[in-house]
Amino acid sequence: MKIFQHGGDVIGFAKSCKCSVEEVIDLSSNINFVKPTIDIDFNNLDISAYPNYDKLYEEIAKHYDVSIDEIELFNGGSSAIFSFFRLLKARYNRCTIYSPAYLEYKKSAKTFGYELDIVDRFDNINKNIANKSLVIFVNPSTPDGMLYDIDELLDIWHKQNSTVLVDESFIEFGHTSSITSKLSRYPNLYILKSMTKFFGSAGIRMGTIISQANNIKLLKKSEPLWKISEFDSNYIQAVLKDREFKKRSDSLNAKSKRYLMQILKSSPLVEKIYPSFANYILVKLNISAKELQKKLLSYKIMIRSCENFDGLTIYHARIAVKSMQDLEIFKKALNA
Repeated sequence: MKIFQHGGDVIGFAKSCKCSVEEVIDLSSNINFVKPTIDIDFNNLDISAYPNYDKLYEEIAKHYDVSIDEIELFNGGSSAIFSFFRLLKARYNRCTIYSPAYLEYKKSAKTFGYELDIVDRFDNINKNIANKSLVIFVNPSTPDGMLYDIDELLDIWHKQNSTVLVDESFIEFGHTSSITSKLSRYPNLYILKSMTKFFGSAGIRMGTIISQANNIKLLKKSEPLWKISEFDSNYIQAVLKDREFKKRSDSLNAKSKRYLMQILKSSPLVEKIYPSFANYILVKLNISAKELQKKLLSYKIMIRSCENFDGLTIYHARIAVKSMQDLEIFKKALNA
């Protein structure tokens, strides 16, 4: 398995299964299976002029309840991460990642030449870290979905003159509040939001970094003038108009997640289930994840092996919450 490999390669998986993409049941990617209702005709979208982002910024700032000058938009969460690491390299040589974590953070730290410290948040979350470090904390975490109260850690990091990026890409699944309310208290706090996870649209690239206005101003200076397409912009604005989406998503995800937990608890292949406040569940298996992947292959089901995450092994796998119909087939395959 490649060191920075992700889940969700449905096209590659379909080729290996010799089936169509439509036949694949993707339990490897943490994208919401519930889709928003949009009312937009892309055929009539004017793409002859350069895009103007004023309305987009206004709608996203309103969605996150922050000021327009406290956000910067990116062509997806990964693009935001790379831009952030590139900007902060002028101030920091050391990066501390609370792991396991989204692998793009480790990749970015290595790409830009940071000295990398890994903190095992499962067993040693209160470990002392170096002063003046670039700190990365994903909350809810990935690949396990744990939700942390990080108030004490924020105070510690602040006293250590660290700059902190808290990734809240999955917080809308967790029924809890964002830490955007703490921005005024912590001048070196940045918050990442990936808009494509919750809204089930990984093919639309939209990521947001939120911070104090002076931080965002510096971030903007190193960014290109046009980096988001008119299609992405209009899609996200249309999505945000679906005021009932969160209620519908919460209801359907809760039902499917309960069912997935029942399936995993009853399976002799599952040794441990990790607590999750997101739309995926990390498990430790009695067989390797690769063995389970082979078992599921004839059912055209993908799962995410987690062996390339820090602190995890060949026996760890992540199972995404999907539709009841998909989970029925997963149950059948697991018990075969």
